[in-house]
Amino acid sequence: MTIRATNQADVIPLRPLPAAADPAPPALPPEPLWRDLVGEVLRRERRAQGRTLKDVSEASRISMAYLSEVERGRKEASSEVLAAAARALGLSLADVLALAGERLVSLTAARTRSRPRSLGTAGGHRAVGPAAPTGPVRPTGPAGPMGGVLLAA
Repeated sequence: MTIRATNQADVIPLRPLPAAADPAPPALPPEPLWRDLVGEVLRRERRAQGRTLKDVSEASRISMAYLSEVERGRKEASSEVLAAAARALGLSLADVLALAGERLVSLTAARTRSRPRSLGTAGGHRAVGPAAPTGPVRPTGPAGPMGGVLLAA
């Protein structure tokens, strides 16, 4: 076996690939990555404050090159790094994560709206959890003074 053959990894797609006979589904915007969203928040906040990358880098004690890569979504920063960058911007880690979460919700909503209806309900994902009852709810077990809960000693 050659070195080239041993270095090749089996790639398992996260979503099944369409069969050759199936027509290609319309292209959807790519799903946002968390590191992109957090980096976008950090860069937007830094620019809104009129601060340079060097200034925030010095205040947070994060190298300018690394902070730049975090802002561009190239690096998955640890919570310690994100907290330091947030503090340097006068924010908390919770503030940064909340802003990134809001952005994720808005992008996901836009992505769901652009999804073709042929993929099914709930944005093409199967529902999780029990379905809502469609008729009157009736107890299925023995109904006693504990509201249907049977206790044994």
